[in-house]
Amino acid sequence: MKGLPVSSYLETALGGNSARAPVWMMRQAGRYLPEYRAVKEKYDFWTMCRTPELAAEITLQPVRRFGMDAAILFSDIMTPLFDMGVQVDFTPAPVIADPVRTAADVRRLRVPEQDEIAPFVSAAIQLIRADSPVPLIGFAAAPLTLATYLVQGSGSKHFMEFRSWLRTDPALASELLGKLTEVTIRYLRAQVAAGAQAVQLFDSWAGLHDIASYREFGAPSAAAVLGALVRPEVPRGYFAVHAAHLMDAVADLPAEIIGVDWRTPLRVARTTCPTRVLQGNLDPAVLLAAPDVVRRETERVLRDGLGGPHIFNLGHGVDLHTPEAGVHAVLEAVRDFDRTAEAAHGAADGAVAPTPPAAPNEREVDAL
Repeated sequence: MKGLPVSSYLETALGGNSARAPVWMMRQAGRYLPEYRAVKEKYDFWTMCRTPELAAEITLQPVRRFGMDAAILFSDIMTPLFDMGVQVDFTPAPVIADPVRTAADVRRLRVPEQDEIAPFVSAAIQLIRADSPVPLIGFAAAPLTLATYLVQGSGSKHFMEFRSWLRTDPALASELLGKLTEVTIRYLRAQVAAGAQAVQLFDSWAGLHDIASYREFGAPSAAAVLGALVRPEVPRGYFAVHAAHLMDAVADLPAEIIGVDWRTPLRVARTTCPTRVLQGNLDPAVLLAAPDVVRRETERVLRDGLGGPHIFNLGHGVDLHTPEAGVHAVLEAVRDFDRTAEAAHGAADGAVAPTPPAAPNEREVDAL
């Protein structure tokens, strides 16, 4: 299997239209790996997140096993809430014992200093950087997604309580989102200071909202977080689930990388975000199929990603039941796919050659 240089992820993430797409997978460190399950037999989830040595080991497991082109920190999107004074239980989905719904609830939330927020995460990042052959991606939940859990109190299919609350008291919603925005900025800055080489903002529940609500409540806070992390060598990614209807607003966010879930073809996303690096977007269910099916579908996504920088990923996280053979099939297909040759072949067959994206805008350095 042909490998890629260790810098291929960062080169592409910063706008390089590489001949071969770098590859990593959301939730690549997790329950489908036997070495993860061995650790899980000894420790509960939150202990693994809070113990730097365990978090570092789990982060690097898929890099060692599969040769991924980037590692993503093993942690949880709810992590910074604890230092705001919120009690979160995992059952295994997050549950907030006392949902945040009143003005008093919002005002009780702390906005801790940067070095107070999950110091065990910074410690884990330092351990990972000392041992990782590939770049490390740090991450956080977007403020809108954190607010979704805080107000609803637990997972939900439609989060009716939260969506109603936004409209009932938009001023209080803005106050909550403001606090979450500041904490998320500080949390990600701490990760970068510790050594994270890229950051990704996960907006897991953005797709619940219509475009007007997203523009009012979701996009401004996401833009504020991403805009506060301006550093030329640290690319910023944003991924919203089930958000095809939000792409016009997502395209305005200050992120180098736009993640796309499996429902939206990359060629469609490219028309909305022509100057961005696209990331995605194989349906995770495909990895449960036979290797020849996995390869065929992976190649289809790779062809869809032509026309600009592309980081290969799934359109959501790796499923618990994913066999190792499925992951290996993806990696072999990605590494065998020559994007330059495929683009030239398409042009020779009469297809319209895609226009390369414009160079990324210069970014001012902000001390993180």
